[in-house]
Amino acid sequence: MVVESAPLNEQELGEFCRRRSVFPEQLASWREACNGANGVRQVREDSADNRKLVRRNAELESELRRMEKALAEAAALL
Repeated sequence: MVVESAPLNEQELGEFCRRRSVFPEQLASWREACNGANGVRQVREDSADNRKLVRRNAELESELRRMEKALAEAAALL
């Protein structure tokens, strides 16, 4: 119903709602829910990307600590 009612003007929307026994406010809330449903998927994808970045950051920090230790050892030998 949300897709069917999208191109309708205000008068046509009123007739559409009367034929379907639906209030325009209900239709508006359904439209918002449909629009919001697409955002949830993006959040999940962002969350997966965030986990990958956190993992990569931990790997890089570990490598940095290892290199700092090696540098300190080389400096001590000199």
